[in-house]
Amino acid sequence: MGAANLSLAQTESRTAKVVSISKTATPVAEALEPAAVIPLGKPGEGWKKTASRWGIWWLVNGVPPLITLVLLLIVWQIGFSKPGASLPSPSIVWSEASDLILQPFYWAGSQDMGLGWRVLTSLQRVLIGFGLAAVAGVIVGAIIGQSVWAMRGLDPIFQVLRTVPPLAWLPISLAAFRDANPSAIFVIFITSIWPIIINTAVGIRNIPQDYRNVAAVLRLNHIEFFFKVMLPSAAPYIFTGLRIGVGLSWLAIVAAEMLTGGVGIGFFIWDAWNSSKLPDIVVALLYIGFVGFLLDRIVAAVGNLVTRGTAAS
Repeated sequence: MGAANLSLAQTESRTAKVVSISKTATPVAEALEPAAVIPLGKPGEGWKKTASRWGIWWLVNGVPPLITLVLLLIVWQIGFSKPGASLPSPSIVWSEASDLILQPFYWAGSQDMGLGWRVLTSLQRVLIGFGLAAVAGVIVGAIIGQSVWAMRGLDPIFQVLRTVPPLAWLPISLAAFRDANPSAIFVIFITSIWPIIINTAVGIRNIPQDYRNVAAVLRLNHIEFFFKVMLPSAAPYIFTGLRIGVGLSWLAIVAAEMLTGGVGIGFFIWDAWNSSKLPDIVVALLYIGFVGFLLDRIVAAVGNLVTRGTAAS
């Protein structure tokens, strides 16, 4: 009887072990089951999704300005289509100045060229003047933002000089350089440097104290601190100043070229006014606005790339 009970107990124990092993092995068996197969998309579906996204973007961002432009052209046409109107209507602008739109890069002489070449000449002066202003403005702004004494000594002077209109500097620059091209570049420089200095100084003053403490612990010298701490921290402020500065540069060059002459877009507008060619002036204004918009977008795109989207949009 005792042997029978012992045998029955051993049998039950073996059965319990088998059940326990089977329960434990169940997750392993499930893990060894083949993974579910995810079907790939049909060929061309990626392009369709991309095209769909671009279509949505165009509906949201492209259609409203286009509708507004059409409405403005309609109002313009209706308002100035009567005989003796003070300004040309869009139809007259197209009929008399369509060659300036369709052939921006034609060349027939030093004073007979498309508006594209004139815009490039103005852009060359802008890039030189604005580039110098960007370098000098960032350096001077960093000094003012870093040094309390420099801020107290230079900030009041800069606040006075920045209120001087751009064309007021032109006689001084002509007297100093005795040439139209460097005078125009100087006007661009002196006009665009102030927002760069001010925004850079503000950005430097807003550097967190923790960054300065880490730089002190690492014993960074002034050059290392400038490139590794100051510039990255103040980059959003710097690019905000650069965007303002490039807009002022484009405004200044057009105004300066009206007085200094040459082959720039500003002198073309002044010459068209003297020749009573209002349609040409309208087309030149469209060129100026479009190029100014592109300059702002380029600086904004570089700022977003450098600051990883933290720059002001």
